[in-house]
Amino acid sequence: MKKIFSICIAALMSVVMFAAETEFLPISVYALPDQEPFPEGAKAMVENKLTQLLTRNGIAGMDYLGQFVLTVTTTPIDKDIIAGPPMKISEKMEMNLYIVDSYAKTIFSSTNLTVRGLGETETKCYLNAISRIPLQTPQMTKFINEGKQKIIDYYDHEAGALIKKAQFLAKQKKYDEAIFYVSLIPQQCKQYDAALAAGLEIYQQYLDNECAMNLAQARAAWAAEQNSKGATAAGEYLSLILPDAGCYDDAMALYQEIKGKVLDDWKFEMKKYQDGVDLESQRIDAMRQVGVAYGNHQPSQTTTIEFLRSIL
Repeated sequence: MKKIFSICIAALMSVVMFAAETEFLPISVYALPDQEPFPEGAKAMVENKLTQLLTRNGIAGMDYLGQFVLTVTTTPIDKDIIAGPPMKISEKMEMNLYIVDSYAKTIFSSTNLTVRGLGETETKCYLNAISRIPLQTPQMTKFINEGKQKIIDYYDHEAGALIKKAQFLAKQKKYDEAIFYVSLIPQQCKQYDAALAAGLEIYQQYLDNECAMNLAQARAAWAAEQNSKGATAAGEYLSLILPDAGCYDDAMALYQEIKGKVLDDWKFEMKKYQDGVDLESQRIDAMRQVGVAYGNHQPSQTTTIEFLRSIL
C-alpha cells in the first residue's frame, strides 16, 4: 500500500510539473474533413491527436482557427487484407505534418513519417493509424520547436504594430477586439511586457465601459419595480460588474439599497475576487478570457481553410 501511494504521488507531481511547463502559443489545430483518405467522424480524433502533440511538447494552443495552424495530411502507400475471422485491413500511410502561417501562405515547419493502421473497416484502419503518430520523439520535438520559433519571430517583428492597432481599436471602444490582438502576443516574445501592459490598460477601459452600461441597466430595472422581481432583474446586471471596475462603489451602493428593501428575499452577493490568489494573475486571466471569447465568436477564416486545402 505504501508503495502504491508513493507511485500515485509521483504521478501526480509529474502531471503538475508538466502543466507548469506548458506555455501558451497562438497556434490552432485543424483537419479538413473532406480530404482523402479522411473517413467520416475522424476530424475530432485527428484534432485531438494534434492537440496532444502540442501539449506533450509544452505548448497550450488555441481552441479556434487562427493565423498559425498545425495540420496533417495522409497518403496511402499500400494496403493488405488479412483473412479472418474477422477480416482486417492493414494499410501503410505516409503522414505529413505542417505548421503554417495561413495568412502569409507560408509553411513554417514540416515533417513526415510512415505508420501502419489496422482495423476491421477503412475508418477503423485510418483511426488506428492516426493513434500511432508519436507525440514526443526527437523528430517531433524538432518539428514543433522549429514552428514555435518561427511564430515567436513573427511576433517579435509584429508586436509593436499589433499593440498600436489594439490601442487604436480601444479609442473606438472596440475593447474586446483590441484585447484579442494583444493577448495573442506570446510570453516568449521580446515585447510581451509592453503588450501585457497595453492589454491591462485596455482591459481597465473595457471594465469601466461594461460597468457603466450594466449599472445603468440595473438602476433602470430597480426603478421600474422596487420589489423582489426588480431586485432579481437588477442583480443580473450587477453580477457582471467586477470589483476593479471604475463604478464598482456605485454598484455596491445600489446593491445595499436594494438589499435594504428586499432583505432575505434577494439571494445575491456582489462579485469579489478569490481570496488567497494573486490579484494581478486574476486580472491577466480575466483579460485573456475576453480575447478568447472574441476569437471564439469570429467566423472561420476562409483564407486559412483555402490555404490548408491547397497544401493538402
